[in-house]
Amino acid sequence: MNQLLFYEKPGCTGNQYQLALLRARGHRPEVRDLLSHAWTAVTLQPFFGDKPVPQWFNPSAPAVKSGAIDITALSARQALNLMLAEPLLICRPLLEYGLLQQSGFVDGPVLKALGIVLDRKRDLNACPMGGDALACEPPA
Repeated sequence: MNQLLFYEKPGCTGNQYQLALLRARGHRPEVRDLLSHAWTAVTLQPFFGDKPVPQWFNPSAPAVKSGAIDITALSARQALNLMLAEPLLICRPLLEYGLLQQSGFVDGPVLKALGIVLDRKRDLNACPMGGDALACEPPA
């Protein structure tokens, strides 16, 4: 059986909801820290598949939310370089199941393979803290 890898931001409330859903459906994901993982452009890019570059980004990341980074003007290479320097920019979670990979808790190849159909009325990819990145920080 394939191992389900779930790359999260430790302390992220949204990621905790997503993990709870996976566990309630009988899956046992191996949770890894997205922010401290040793990413390279080669290991990170496959998670985004054929999504447009702006969808690679976490819309709640402070630099994205404030407009400090114009994610619509970036090439794939520029986006990857920014994400490698600041992993908080990556749309999370990153999911890996066998040879399948995806970013975000949205309809995609990993959730499809797991038999998970998301409720279109509820956005499990959105930040339940209202996009306040500081509110998701793990306790000191």
